[in-house]
Amino acid sequence: MAELLKGAPVAASLQEHSAQSCQMLQAQGIQPTLAIVRVGERSEDLSYEKGILKRAEAVGVAVQSFVLEPTCTTRDLLDVIERINADVSIHGCLIFRPLPTLMDERRVCAAVAPEKDIDGITPSSLYGVFAQQSIGFAPCTAEAVMRLLDFYQLDLQGKHVVVIGRSLVVGRPLASLLLARHATTTICHTKTTGLEDITASADIVVVAAGKARMFTQAAAGFGQVIVDVGIHFDPAINKLIGDVAFDEVEPVVDAITPVPGGVGSVTSTVLIDHVVRAAKLSAEKPDASAVNHTASEGKLSCH
Repeated sequence: MAELLKGAPVAASLQEHSAQSCQMLQAQGIQPTLAIVRVGERSEDLSYEKGILKRAEAVGVAVQSFVLEPTCTTRDLLDVIERINADVSIHGCLIFRPLPTLMDERRVCAAVAPEKDIDGITPSSLYGVFAQQSIGFAPCTAEAVMRLLDFYQLDLQGKHVVVIGRSLVVGRPLASLLLARHATTTICHTKTTGLEDITASADIVVVAAGKARMFTQAAAGFGQVIVDVGIHFDPAINKLIGDVAFDEVEPVVDAITPVPGGVGSVTSTVLIDHVVRAAKLSAEKPDASAVNHTASEGKLSCH
């Protein structure tokens, strides 16, 4: 039976560290603060927001919500982001996506100040990941995978890691993070020829294809570690499932993440940790205390 790489202990450990850092900042008169920007009332967004609020409260991070109508324009949203960028009492900005189809999502993402981009959506943040430079933060899900691998003390140096998925949210930034840790990394996707042969020979496989149960026993190899990033609702069994056919793959491999209860439970904790880290970096800037004092005198109004 494979070892289950559960996300809960990873999240708990990171949350404890974030809470300690947050308390230290508060003792200096700095309140780490996250701005949530949401367009409309999509059920997925509301559910995600609820989880973030719970994580933030547990750590001591304050949250300001900026809610716009679904009929708002790109300009309306850019105005809100500009206000958030200018408010030095706000340390992180999270924009719920996807945005309505008529909005220019690329332009909106690029407008966030890199130092407040706690989910790695700006070109500057992504460049920082790919160039291994300290600019912004990595996308939270990609970093959550790394946190999980580290927590379970899985050695990456020299290991062959296959990442199935090429998005800018997980696949490509995760491959860069793995390369920075001296893993030999291969990026594949659902159109890769001979995918099963490639994955079967890997030491670690991260499945982030966005397709339910696409990774079957035929793609797995004995002794592997499988990290399932996908999450889907299967109405036939009324349960959440991943990109991995868990029942088929689990008997073959050495270790595997469950869905739910794996990477997803770490992602929101990484997000809150990024807010605390952004606040710390902001506090280390020259005259940061004077700036924070000025900001406390004039908070932005929220919708």
